[in-house]
Amino acid sequence: MRRKAVDQQNDTIQAEERAVFAEPVRLEDNRAGRHRLNERIRERLRDKRAVYLLPNMITMTSMFLGFLSMIWSVQGRYSDACLALLVSALMDGLDGKVARLTHSASEFGVQFDSLADLVAFGFAPAMLVWQWSLQTFGRAGVAAAFIYAACGALRLARFNVSAHTASKRFFVGLPIPAGACTMVCFVLFAGAMPDGGQGSMRYLCFALTVLTGFLMVSRVRYFSFKEYDIFRAHPYRVLVTFLVLLALLYSSPKLMGFAYCAAYIASGLVYTFYLLPKSSQQPEHRQGD
Repeated sequence: MRRKAVDQQNDTIQAEERAVFAEPVRLEDNRAGRHRLNERIRERLRDKRAVYLLPNMITMTSMFLGFLSMIWSVQGRYSDACLALLVSALMDGLDGKVARLTHSASEFGVQFDSLADLVAFGFAPAMLVWQWSLQTFGRAGVAAAFIYAACGALRLARFNVSAHTASKRFFVGLPIPAGACTMVCFVLFAGAMPDGGQGSMRYLCFALTVLTGFLMVSRVRYFSFKEYDIFRAHPYRVLVTFLVLLALLYSSPKLMGFAYCAAYIASGLVYTFYLLPKSSQQPEHRQGD
């Protein structure tokens, strides 16, 4: 979430460097430009020795909730553990917004955010599903939980090294917060099922854990929704759509929460394996005509 803000700051400094050294100007103007550039460089050096409190406090809270979720999972408080992870996902979405709005993005914040995501959305959901269901599968359950956690770590590492060149419209691979929310919503949904269906839920949990892990490291494209900035004006129908989704979620939180997550996972598969190949074939047909 913070990578975009850091990239914008770097682009601004590079633009100032080009403006100062691009062509000869009056001596006093060039000195003023160099002075501004030196001030920005000194500011970046200070950023490496200090940290911005507000966005990193939000990130720290997100990581703490993930840690708390693991403790509650061990204690058998699965509903509390799920709620902690959902709030953690909300905090993860806020820290990047706060960093951009307050101009407090930093490389430290980017790295800290990734480590916090690994704890809250990698280790904590794996611990949750293992304690809740996967431990009944023995070693196979441990392997499934580890696949999820390890794929989450690989997903974060790939995102960090490719963030500068990746498309802003799509995520390559299922985002790790979305994967965590999927597992959390499934646990809440399965817990509300009648006792007769709990046996099948165990096998579905095993399959979903492995599938979610592999989707995180896949090349499947998922919409990032970065174009729908909540701080900008949007058509009226967007607010109406949000109202409908909110009403459905309130009517049946556990069912609709998992349905929303499943729909997001399915949307990436449909776009990557159906819509994208179909759109790439249309120019070829036109050339043939």
